Amino acid sequence: MSSQFKYWEPYIGPFDPCKPIRVKSYSTPPQLYMNFQPAGLKQFTPKQALMHGTLWPQLYSPYPDPKKGGTKHA
Repeated sequence: MSSQFKYWEPYIGPFDPCKPIRVKSYSTPPQLYMNFQPAGLKQFTPKQALMHGTLWPQLYSPYPDPKKGGTKHA
């Protein structure tokens, strides 16, 4: 599976008035990388599913970007 987070370096002009953000990112949902939902996928426990917002770990997408120091669910 590909990474759910994509990164790029935007053009930074010499006269930009604000401090530049050198690397920007965006998230792509995991269902984009799964053609169909196969039978027998591993499942979270009910408590974990409520905390992650999905029953299936393969469809879980962390938010915010973990590389930017975001919080993680247990």
